[in-house]
This record gives sequence, structure tokens and C-alpha cells, in this order.
Amino acid sequence: MRFFRLIFDFIAICGLSNVALLYFNHIPLFFSLPITIFLCIANLVVNIIPGSYKTRSKRCRVLGGGIDLLIVFMYATIADIVIAVNMLLFGGYEFWQYVVHGIIAFLVCGTAFWNGIIRCYTTSAQLGIKLRVLGAVFGMVPIVNIVFLVIIISTARKEVIYEMKHDAIEEGRKGQNICATKYPVLLVHGVFFRDRKSFNYWGRIPSALTLNGATIFYGNQQSALSVKDSAMELSERIKEIIRETGAEKVNIIAHSKGGLDARYAISRLGCDKYTATLTTINTPHRGCIFVDNIFKQINDDARNTMASAYNTMAKTTGDTNPDFLSAVSDLRHSVCEEFNKNVPDCDGVIYRSVGSSASKTSQTRFPMSVFFPFVSRTEGENDGLVSVEAMKWGESFKLIRVKGERGVSHADVIDLNKDNIDGFDVREFYVSLVAELKKEGF
Repeated sequence: MRFFRLIFDFIAICGLSNVALLYFNHIPLFFSLPITIFLCIANLVVNIIPGSYKTRSKRCRVLGGGIDLLIVFMYATIADIVIAVNMLLFGGYEFWQYVVHGIIAFLVCGTAFWNGIIRCYTTSAQLGIKLRVLGAVFGMVPIVNIVFLVIIISTARKEVIYEMKHDAIEEGRKGQNICATKYPVLLVHGVFFRDRKSFNYWGRIPSALTLNGATIFYGNQQSALSVKDSAMELSERIKEIIRETGAEKVNIIAHSKGGLDARYAISRLGCDKYTATLTTINTPHRGCIFVDNIFKQINDDARNTMASAYNTMAKTTGDTNPDFLSAVSDLRHSVCEEFNKNVPDCDGVIYRSVGSSASKTSQTRFPMSVFFPFVSRTEGENDGLVSVEAMKWGESFKLIRVKGERGVSHADVIDLNKDNIDGFDVREFYVSLVAELKKEGF
């Protein structure tokens, strides 16, 4: 189906870009005029409703259309060049005819290109800023622009195919509600982030869980507080969810520092009676040695300056009383050692942990790319911020590793950047995680 659609698109674009030849070669009007009208209508169809990708996501359908427009643009441009060369060598046309033919071809192919590239640039989650910028910078450089166009098409097409495969999985279990747990799921974010409707900390994970029957809530604690203060906010949030839903307990899934916040709320603030399970994701249960080292190397004035800058910024984005230094200080290895002595696990609550491993600096985004080599040197295998050993807690521990150089970073494991990673579908991982909770009666 898609092959025939591409053929139709090619005929529409390439045909209209060369339509002037019908008139230059004195083709009878009763024949050339209907062809021109058909090609004009076909071009409108191609540019308004391009592509034939079938996905649940409107974004991916738009992206798929952009991919097909760029593919057809490339082949139509090649065909136009061949036709133009033949015109020059064998046509015997007048100069003005070359000009008219060139203008029409430029406008028709240019429309397809800009329509396609705008669709790809505005809808792709995988192109990234660097590729977008390089594509724009080298867009007018012959040969190089073709290389970048091929890379853009390839990257975007992989994204659409990835989504189509995921759609097929979802369609296969439609109506099964495999994530409809007995207790609602509470997602707890880590440090320096907030739960916002405009930017979901958990990327595509909540929508995948909801689609499969899960009831989702968010921690809504401030971005930077001490573990104790964050836990107090989290405790109130848990009680609020209990009142709102009538559920006896919640299943907590907490990332990074959020895992420490949840443990404190459960152990020290009485939330054990409201918590069925706690699954921590890449949480520094044993702290981060590199944070201890930073505290030793940076003097008080520098720390206070950074803290003041962050706290001021955080207040403008919704925090009422941010405390940068306390939040960071509680992540130190030395502090977490004391924390673990004073915050014991509670009977009746199931504790589990998940971790992931990054592979190399170049495959982790900022700020993980800065810290990864330091953590590797002092603590071994890590996700760019937290060592694998520090992530282990509870009755079981799952470590996410993928083949190749990509790895799964501290941000990847919560789909923060919505990157598609070969060998690791983050949405499926969380769906299986929550489905397991349902099977166990939680």
C-alpha cells in the first residue's frame, strides 16, 4: 500500500514540476489541460494528506507524511535533473522556456521539501537538537545536504516504525487492563524537577500505563528539599490520594531521590499503613560518592552562590521554599549511610528496586555526560549519576542493560527525553512492572 502511495506521490510531484513540457512540445490542449488539472489536484492531496502510515498517534502520522514527502522530493529532484540535462543536450528550447521550467520545478519540489522538513522538525522526538541544527546549517551545501537529508529521513522513519510496533503490541492486549492494580500507582519524581502537565517527568510512561488500566497519581513534591521535608509533602499527598480514591493503600514507584523521600515517609511518617509496595528506580540508596567529593572541593561561598541561584529560579517556577543545599547534601554517601541506619524498612511493605547502566560518556546527555566518567572512576558501573551498587534495595533488584554502546541513563530510565533505545522499550518495561503488581494482588 505504501509503495503505491509513494509512486502516486512521485508522479504527482515530478509530473507537475515538468508540466510545462506538455505546452513547449505543443501537446494538444484537450490532452495537456486535463493532465495539468489532475497533477495540480494530486499535488494538493500529496501536500495536505501525505503518507500512509497507520498509527494511534496523530504526531506520528504527521511525521510519517513528512518522511514520505522528503523521500519523494529526493527522487523527483533526481528525475528533474535528468530531464533538465536532456533538455539542454537534445531539446533545443528557448532560454525563457528553460527559465519557466526551472521556476515551476523549483516551486513544486520546494513545496514538497519544506512541507516535509517542517513536519519532521516539528513532530519528531528522535531527531534531537544537534541533528536539526546541522541539517539547517548544511542545508545549502551540495552533497553534504543530501547526506543530512538521508540521515533525517532514516532517523524519523525508525521512529515511526518503532511506534507502529508499539501500537501493534497495545492492539494485541486491548481491553485486557493488565495494569489495573488493586491500589492506585503513585509516581514520585526525583530532585530538581516538578510534576507538570506541560512537561511530564515520566515521558510516555503514564499514558502507556493508563491505556492498560492503571490509575496514576503524582507525588507533586517541590523540586529541591531535604529528604525529610520532601517526605512530609509526600506523606500528605499519599493521604490525599487515599481520601480521594477510597483505596486502602498505594503502590509507589519512585525515581532517584524520590525513592529516599518515599522510604522516609513510609518508615518515619506513618505511611507504611498506606503503602502496599515501593519500587525505587535508580535511587542512590547508598548515596553518591562524587557528591561527597564535590562538597569537599567547593568552598562555602561557591556552594551558597549556586544554592541562591537555584532557589531563586525554583521560586519563579512554583516552589515555595526550595532548599538546594539540603537536597544535594542528603545525596552524599556519608549521609545515606546514616539514613539507612535510621530509616528501616517496615513490615507489611514490599520493597523492590530497579537500576540501569550507561555505557559511555558520549551516549549520556547533560548533566550525566559530565558526571559519568567521575562516577565510573570512583564507583564503577553507573547510570551517569548513581552507581549500580547504590541502587540496590529491598527483596529484589532488576538491572536494565542493553547490548551495544547506548546504555540506559538516569534520565532514560524514566523516559525523560523520550528517546527510543534499541533493546529497551521503556513503556513496556513499566507496563510489565505494574502488570506484575496486579498479578500479585497489589
